[in-house]
Amino acid sequence: GVVWFDFQTLCVGPRSQNDYLEIANTFHTVMVSEVPYMPPRLTNEARRFIWLIDVLYDHRVKLIMSAEVPPDQLYTEGQVVSEFARTVSRLMEMQSREYIEAPRRLINAQLT
Repeated sequence: GVVWFDFQTLCVGPRSQNDYLEIANTFHTVMVSEVPYMPPRLTNEARRFIWLIDVLYDHRVKLIMSAEVPPDQLYTEGQVVSEFARTVSRLMEMQSREYIEAPRRLINAQLT
C-alpha cells in the first residue's frame, strides 16, 4: 500500500527505528510532505529523518517527498552532519530508475 505522512508526524517527538521498520514492512510507497530545512537546533529531528531514510532505503520502499530545500541543503551543520551526507546520497539514489524499479525488500527484524 501507499501512505502519506507529514514530516512533523514522522520526525518530531518520540520515534524509534522500530516505528520506521513497521512502516517499511507495511507500505511499498511512502509520501512525506513538508520536510523543512533543519538548523542545528533540530538535530534530534534530523537524526530521526536519517533513521527513516535508512530504513526505507534498506527495504527499497519508494519515497515521494516534498521539501523546503533540495536534499543537500536540508541539514548542513550540526552534530549529525556527517551521517546526513549518507542520507543525501541515499535520497539521490532513491530517485534513480534502478532504485524505483527494484522490488521492495521485506525484512523481518526488530531493533532493540
